Amino acid sequence: MPRSSTVECGGCPPFRALSFDVLGLIKVIEARGGQQGNTPKIVERWGEPDASRCIVAVSINDRQNNPLVAVGRKNGEIELLSATNGDRRAAVIAEGGAIASMHLFKKEQSELSSRSCTLLTCTINGKAMLRSIEITNSSSDSNSTDDPSTTWNVCSAGTILCSSVDGNEKYALFGGKGVELNMWDLEKRDKNWSAKSPPKNNLDIFTPTWFTSAAFLDKDDHRKVVVGTNSHQVRLYDISAQRRPVISVDFRESPIKAVIGDLDGNTIYFGTGSGDLASVDMRTGKILGCFVGKCSGSIRSIVRHPEFPVIASCGLDGYLRVWDLKSRDLLSAVFLKQQLTNVVLDTNFSGEEPTSAAANSSPNDANAVMENQDEEDTLGPVKRKKSSKDNKQSKKHRKSKKKLEEEDDD
Repeated sequence: MPRSSTVECGGCPPFRALSFDVLGLIKVIEARGGQQGNTPKIVERWGEPDASRCIVAVSINDRQNNPLVAVGRKNGEIELLSATNGDRRAAVIAEGGAIASMHLFKKEQSELSSRSCTLLTCTINGKAMLRSIEITNSSSDSNSTDDPSTTWNVCSAGTILCSSVDGNEKYALFGGKGVELNMWDLEKRDKNWSAKSPPKNNLDIFTPTWFTSAAFLDKDDHRKVVVGTNSHQVRLYDISAQRRPVISVDFRESPIKAVIGDLDGNTIYFGTGSGDLASVDMRTGKILGCFVGKCSGSIRSIVRHPEFPVIASCGLDGYLRVWDLKSRDLLSAVFLKQQLTNVVLDTNFSGEEPTSAAANSSPNDANAVMENQDEEDTLGPVKRKKSSKDNKQSKKHRKSKKKLEEEDDD
């Protein structure tokens, strides 16, 4: 059985994606333009398989110069890797339990040097830490500078399962099992809003708090938040209006595992634990439709391309899929063997094919080739060497001819 397989569907735009799985492997998938089509292929694999190094949280800073990707592993190790070649630039150990989420800040702080980056992490126990990490050019570990004032608790009980940071990187959102949705001001380290549980239903049954995914509806507006729950609901919260959800949408019977907002600030895309992928207009709460093509495993990550109208999703079935947003059709799928936990896109990828050696050859090289061809023509035709089959037939013919001559002499 081949190590990877692809489902070819026409019209897939050029892209570069990084997938992360339960064995700690990072695979680079690229789809380039040109005459050969835009079929995604695995071009690189970083790391060695190790279940103890399962990747549970990922964040990318896809800047043009020296892009970085932060990787949080099951054993509590946090690595900063180069998004171009996978070299390790820094490594630290998380404190306070297993990692639940992380965010690598894209905006450079004035008080930090150009060789530093800011990383926000949160453990499942609710311990959030905002730290500055030095970046080195070598693969050796770097020292991290932690300020005691940058550590705080976002919850006193429960388990943190999801987190999100707005586009301006000033507010962070946290939620989980037994933890109500709450928003924090990252500059002041203060909680400025917390959600309130929905009322009991008509059967007088209370729905327990269990948030599985969260995202901001508009990257420039931190007041509107969309979340997915374990009770197969997608909710919209407006912190300027009320503490309870403004709109709640029920979708089938499986928990919501991944949620992401569109660039228009009105549409969201979400995936379920049974492999369903759908879109909802949060202005009215109307389900726009489901994406064509059933996934056989739980969807764990969805990412929207900032330029092309496509989204990429991955899950426990081991497939990385690319979908068209207008027709909701499957454009391409790549089988990566392991169960996938996250996927990110490199937005600076151009997708141009590398120039061939013939295209880069100089006119002198072309003239030399023409001269060699002229010399071969002047030498005349070259005699073709007889094959072994022809030699056998000629020998057999000579033997039979000699035998006939001997009979005639007798």
